[in-house]
Order: sequence, then C-alpha cells, then structure tokens
Amino acid sequence: MQTTTSSPDVDSSPQAIHRPPSDPAARLVPVDFARKHNLLPLHTRNGILHVAAISQPTAELIDDLRLLSGMEVTVEVRSPAEIAEGLTDSYQITVERMIEDLDTAQAAGAEGKNLHDIEVAANEPTVVNLVNVIISTALRERASDIHLLPFESAIELRYRIDGILQPKPPPPRNLHAALVSRIKIMADMNIAERFLPQDGHIQIHHRGERVDIRVGTMPTIHGESVVLRLLARNNRLLEPEELGLDAPRARLLKSLVRKPHGLFLTTGPTGSGKTTTLYSVLQGIYSPEKKIITIEDPVEYELNGVAQIPVKPSRGFTFATGLRAILRQDPDVVMVGEIRDAETAEIAIRAALTGHQVFSTLHTNDAPGAVTRLIDMGIEPFLIASSLDGVLAQRLVRRICPACRTRADIPAAVRDQIERLNGRPLSGEYSTGAGCPECRGVGYRGRLGLFELLVINRELRELILQRRSSAEIKSRVRGVMTTLFEDGLAKAAAGVTSLEEVVRVCSADAEE
Repeated sequence: MQTTTSSPDVDSSPQAIHRPPSDPAARLVPVDFARKHNLLPLHTRNGILHVAAISQPTAELIDDLRLLSGMEVTVEVRSPAEIAEGLTDSYQITVERMIEDLDTAQAAGAEGKNLHDIEVAANEPTVVNLVNVIISTALRERASDIHLLPFESAIELRYRIDGILQPKPPPPRNLHAALVSRIKIMADMNIAERFLPQDGHIQIHHRGERVDIRVGTMPTIHGESVVLRLLARNNRLLEPEELGLDAPRARLLKSLVRKPHGLFLTTGPTGSGKTTTLYSVLQGIYSPEKKIITIEDPVEYELNGVAQIPVKPSRGFTFATGLRAILRQDPDVVMVGEIRDAETAEIAIRAALTGHQVFSTLHTNDAPGAVTRLIDMGIEPFLIASSLDGVLAQRLVRRICPACRTRADIPAAVRDQIERLNGRPLSGEYSTGAGCPECRGVGYRGRLGLFELLVINRELRELILQRRSSAEIKSRVRGVMTTLFEDGLAKAAAGVTSLEEVVRVCSADAEE
C-alpha cells in the first residue's frame, strides 16, 4: 500500500487545487462514503487512486478505499473548503441534498447550551461542510449575497441573484447557532458576542478566483441574522457601453470625466451599481502620469495603479478626515466612496475648485436631485454651480436570458401603467424569458444599467444659483436628457430587458 501526505499550504493555483476530479475517479468512491469521511477522489494514474482529505486517514479507512476502488491509494491533505467544493463538482452535491441527508437527531445538540458546546458544534464536519457548500453553491449560481435569517421555528436561507432574493431549502433550526459560529470563526469574529452587531471578512479561492466575503451579523429576537456579501476580485471591470450606456451617452460621459478638474457624481439607491460605474471611469482615465487616490467604505475591488484607502470610523478615520489627508498627497484624481455629510461635501467641492478631478456618489432618486441634495446639506449654490460638471443617475434591471428569450404579450396592467406614465401608447414588440436550464428557470440572467446623464451647462448653473428645485431643472432638460424610465423603455423595446423589470425598478421615479 502506498500513501503520501502533503501540507495544506500547497500551491494555490487553479490547476493544483481547483482542478475538477475526473469522472472515473468519482465513480470509484460512492458519494455517501466520500461525504462521510470528507474524501475527494482526484484522479487515477498508473493503477493508483489519488484522493484528497482534510487529514491523514487511518489505515482502516485506506484499506476500505482499496477495497472499494481495487487500487492502491495516495492521499493528499487539503483544506475543508477545497474538499467541499470538489465534492460539489464531482457529485453535484447541493445545499438541498446535504440538508435532506442530515441526521437531525444527531444534529439536535448543535444548538448548544453554552459557548463551549456551540464552538464544538461549529467545528463538526457536518456544519463545516454545510457552510462550505452554501458558499460554493452561491458562487456557482452568481449570487451577490447570502442571507441567513432565524425565526422562531425555522431558518430561512436566501441568495440574492441579479438583485432579487431567492429562497433556498433551509437548514434545520437546531443548527442555527453552530452555523453562525462557524461563519464567525471563518471571519475571525467574536463567537462569544451574540447581542451586538459585528463585521468580519473571509477570503477564499473558488475555481481559481480570489473571492472576498464581507460578513455582517445582527441580533434579532430569535438569534443572529447573518449576511455574506460575495465579491469576486478577478472580475473584469466593464466599459461604460458594457454596463448599459448607449454609444452617444458613453462618448459624452468619457468627455465629462476627462476634464482636468471638477466634480462628477453618480447617484441612485444602495446596490444600483454606482461604485462599479466609478471604477469603470477610473479604469478608463488611468495613466502613469496621473496620481489617483480613492477613499472607500469598504474597498470593493482592487484597481491597478490606484491608491485605495479604506475608512475606519471606529478610529476616527472618516471620509472627511481621510479626504483632507489625501489632498496633502498631491493627487490628480480623487474618488470619495460616498458623500454622506456637509463636511465631506464641502471638502470634495473645494478640492474640485482647486484643480483636482473629484468623483463621488450620492443617494438621490434622479440626476437633478443631486443638486438639491447638496443644497440641503448646506452647501452654497455658487460652490455647486462652479464645481459640478455632471451627474449620472442609475438603476439595475435584469437581462432577459438570451437562451430562452421569446416574444411576450404585455399584461394589461403593465401596459396601462406604462402608458399612463409615458403619456402615449406602447408600440413595437417586447420580450420575456421563458425559463430554461441556463437561467435556472427564472427567465433572466445577469443585469445591466439604466442611466440618466445630466450635463451641467451654463443655463443649469444659473438655475442652481437661483436655488431652483430639481423638478424645474428636470423640466429644462426634458427632451435633451434621457430619463431612467425612457432608457428602460428603450432597452425593453430592444429585447434586452422586460417591461415588468422597467416597472419594478423605475415606476416610482416616473410617478414623481
């Protein structure tokens, strides 16, 4: 019998760790046996079965493997996350299947009556594997967030996919404390603190890509709620046209952001892609001749050639204090993750007036609303009129799955609502997704942006100086500026998204 062991700290390249095991090797070891003993069949070569395990197996277990496979066995030590991901790939293990196969009677003690019991349960293979499979399944399904919500008699597990929460089969209620503690251990958080919110961070590799996971816990009346935000670091930043901007407005945007100084804002609700757009802009204007510094909360993606700074409010390092320090670093371009208060707004505007190119985000419903929002913060209109060059408002809608796109009959209620908001009858053909394996039956796959680009010209600067309302500013640019709702209708007419998506995302703004 031949056995070898390698250190867990091995080459982390995709070829070394994340290579999917071959089908012949997986067929030699039954799935129940592999899961029970945390074994991952890798491949066979020269009559030897190569297997990965989380620790060196016993001699009895290796004998069992020899009997099952009819081969000699070589064992390599790998991490639990790598084993769980490999088992998922090899045997199509899903969260649903793991939960169905859980021995709930054995798991009944996982809730634990004291901290020691919970910590022990959190390191049980059942809990470790379940957490790993929950994360790997979410990444495979392109989820941006994982939500674990406790209620009196059940846990709810949900994935946010393309901006919509989708429920998944829930783990047993009695595993809640152990699951939360396992996630806290991975995120280097305090498992003893269960009555205050906590934030943590996990870094993993999935299919050769580095993935950062932001973890947040929140106490509720039935235990701690957990949200995991998944950020794939190897994702390519998209050009404005790929984000959803049409060619004329993409050219206009590029001309605005290449000015030597001034303020440019993106606006929209949380999760509308504002920061992604600014990253795309920074990527487009980067050159070695420019010093670009960002201050963010948190840093979501790493940009080559850009100095990125995370704020630390707990240590008194806020956007305002960080921005003051940045301006002493002789930057050409500054990106402020978000303008949250008058102090940050004033520093950003004065930086734009003193020769810096400044980018930032605001939470407003439309592009003209950015002006009144800054005035409401206490910024003098003459400062806004002198510094602001443009505002890009945006929303995200789901793309119709190209594999199952089909012509759609418009529901009467949707037609009536759109025609009322648009002020004229709908014409043309529209599409929807019928649902297929590519989109997991949803009819949508991926998202794209709806945009409203406001260019601050001489006429608008006069309106700003006169403290005119956002409605007046919007009326002055009607017919020149494409609104979010109009952009949505154009993309629906092109078959890229559906009218239902346009109503879901833009109807409230169009009503206003």
